[in-house]
Amino acid sequence: MTDETVDSCDLLCLDLPHAERIRAELPVPARVEPAAAAARALGDPTRLTIAAALRAGDELCVCDMAWVVGQAQNLVSHHLRQLKTAGLVNSRRQGRLVMYTLTPRGTALVDAVTGIPDATPVLEDDHV
Repeated sequence: MTDETVDSCDLLCLDLPHAERIRAELPVPARVEPAAAAARALGDPTRLTIAAALRAGDELCVCDMAWVVGQAQNLVSHHLRQLKTAGLVNSRRQGRLVMYTLTPRGTALVDAVTGIPDATPVLEDDHV
């Protein structure tokens, strides 16, 4: 016997009122797409590391961020643009520097993904 049968029901036992109530409460695609894009943005290890660094450092320029995460400035800049497009990062110009911060949504998602709601996120699983 394989585990393939574990994930399926042997008989149809739909609790229609319960199922319809759940279906009616699901978010519409217009709300799901931006959420999926934000999740994809943090799905890349480099972007998650950058977002975690912003969570810990509050506001950083690209050159500081590159040093913190140990990546080239052009790569960090590329990933910051993707995080910004996903609505997870804001930027502001300060003279010749561009400063980046997490948006409130970005902060909440970093906390949820890392599992640590504080300024020192841990990016690896703690197996208890």
